[in-house]
Amino acid sequence: MKLPDSLRDQLKIPLGILLPVGKDNKENIQKYLSDDSYIITVGDKTTEKMIDFDLIPSLQIIDGLEKRQKRELLELGNASELIIDNPPAEITLQSIEIIKKAFTMNSPVRLTVNGEEDLLVLPVCIHAPEHSIVLYGQPNQGLVLVQITTEIRNKAQTLLNLMK
Repeated sequence: MKLPDSLRDQLKIPLGILLPVGKDNKENIQKYLSDDSYIITVGDKTTEKMIDFDLIPSLQIIDGLEKRQKRELLELGNASELIIDNPPAEITLQSIEIIKKAFTMNSPVRLTVNGEEDLLVLPVCIHAPEHSIVLYGQPNQGLVLVQITTEIRNKAQTLLNLMK
């Protein structure tokens, strides 16, 4: 499924709460977490930040890029790794299936994407387990924190349905 130009502006609107740069610290993030939160990160910098805060994401989705620039891949630690191809401005059916599979595995799971991981926030929000918190970066603005609810699942599905 390809991202139509008509949807680009809509996807710049955060799906959840935006913690502005400087406010995206461990204390502010922890306010939204509970003991049974299933933490999901999309993006290298976001994943690295959470690991640095010792808040190990159950599912980590990275592509080795930050603002389209190559970056050092994060240490895998004790995470299981899955590797997929997902071209920029697309969401492949294979990516959706692998995300579903990742949710059935013992965490932590690292999904390393050859291509681009940004849009994978949508299928993640649709298929995430109950009590999930999805974190992703909003370029030059901060960190977006999405608590998975039926409303968020429906919104993500609506956006995904608009892709062709």
